[in-house]
Amino acid sequence: MPIESGSCASARQAKQKRKSHSLSIRRTNSSEQERAGLQRDMLEGQDSKLPSAVRNTLLELFGQIEREFENLYIENLELRREIDTLNERLAGEGQTIDGAELSKGQLKTKASHSTSQLSQKLKTTYKASTSKIVSSFKTTTSRAICQLVKEYVGHRDGIWDVSVAKTQPVVLGTASADHTALLWSIETGKCLVKYVGHVGSVNSIKFHPTEQVALTASGDQTAHIWRYIVQLPTPQPTADCNQVSGEDEVEISDKDEPDGDGDGSSDCPTVRAPLNSLKSHQGVVIAADWLVGGKQAVTASWDRTANLYDVETSELVHSLTGHDQELTHCCTHPTQRLVVTSSRDTTFRLWDFRDPSIHSVNVFQGHTDTVTSAVFTVGDNVVSGSDDRTVKVWDLKNMRSPIATIRTDSAVNRISVCVGQRIIALPHDNRQVRLFDMSGVRLARLPRSNRQGHRRIVCCSAWCEDHPICNLFTCGFDRQAIGWNINIPALLQEK
Repeated sequence: MPIESGSCASARQAKQKRKSHSLSIRRTNSSEQERAGLQRDMLEGQDSKLPSAVRNTLLELFGQIEREFENLYIENLELRREIDTLNERLAGEGQTIDGAELSKGQLKTKASHSTSQLSQKLKTTYKASTSKIVSSFKTTTSRAICQLVKEYVGHRDGIWDVSVAKTQPVVLGTASADHTALLWSIETGKCLVKYVGHVGSVNSIKFHPTEQVALTASGDQTAHIWRYIVQLPTPQPTADCNQVSGEDEVEISDKDEPDGDGDGSSDCPTVRAPLNSLKSHQGVVIAADWLVGGKQAVTASWDRTANLYDVETSELVHSLTGHDQELTHCCTHPTQRLVVTSSRDTTFRLWDFRDPSIHSVNVFQGHTDTVTSAVFTVGDNVVSGSDDRTVKVWDLKNMRSPIATIRTDSAVNRISVCVGQRIIALPHDNRQVRLFDMSGVRLARLPRSNRQGHRRIVCCSAWCEDHPICNLFTCGFDRQAIGWNINIPALLQEK
């Protein structure tokens, strides 16, 4: 009886497999109508609000998907069988691979080595492809200590803004929805002055660059300029606070927030009337700031305009129009006559008043949601934060695209930049406060636990680089401001 050659036997075996595969597919196709009918019968017995035509279309689509998966599954089984057959032939016949005779044990060793190489290659490729995504959620390894030094409690409603005086004595100012602005001793946490001249929420506070004068913006459609006189109390020893790494966190409830009945501002001196009132807006004045020199002030309003005033006369010098929606913030350059305004129209604008005869404007478009703040840094940079959960660093000489983008997991509120060290503090809706450098590298996160940190939305942050005790302040909806000591040298060393 003739013996089939190896090639003929392999061909006949492959033909039988293809025939079996074809028969399997035909069997699958022949039973499709039966399954479809059965599925329709089952669905008809169930309560459904879908029209019968829509249900039939869905069944047909699901049937097509099922057929595709069945075909792929059958092909996968056939390929697995062919691979197993090939491996058995190579092991049994000792076929030469790469010029060497391999025994069954040697073949397994080579296969294991190849598998290891393939696994390593896949791991490398996976890490490379996901590194950019993972970096956005990477837990910082910074060991720099962010220590809570003092809590400033006395407001009866959320605090919108926090600022630090630029002249001696250095005091802390807070603006609150309770219609007041308070000045605090940074060292003792004692309230020094209460301003009650507004009849609406006080939305921002800024100190004059050379005098003991404050500028506040309010929901009563005005901005007030008022003078204060303070005498700092004798500092008391500061209680030791737990030093917490920037990533320690314990979730807490809102019931742990400070009790508003404990009003620490009830016995402090009160200022009831302003020196000047700026009254040209037709909507809420959300922010205000002093131009360099302190002879002019700029305000930002929900009436979609920003106004430039002469401080001594309270006269309107320029009305800055162009934003399509309500303004959210305004900021002035520390050394030049430049103003930046941000808006809910997803843009912020740069206004140039360096030439007295004409003022120019440039529009920055880079966010997809409300721009909550935009602030100047040292040099020609602006940092903008948005409800789109990004912070962007811009070069004023090139407005087309940001030079750095920071992506976060929560909306960003009023940011501040430590000018000397170029560190950005980001207060978030999710109660976090994170620190980044100007290139977008994450440095640390302030503690937030059941013992310290904010318990609600953090609205604003402000740096005080020269203060020996507190160099960063934050405030929020939990009715308190907090003074932090950030170990900046250690923070930058960890970077």
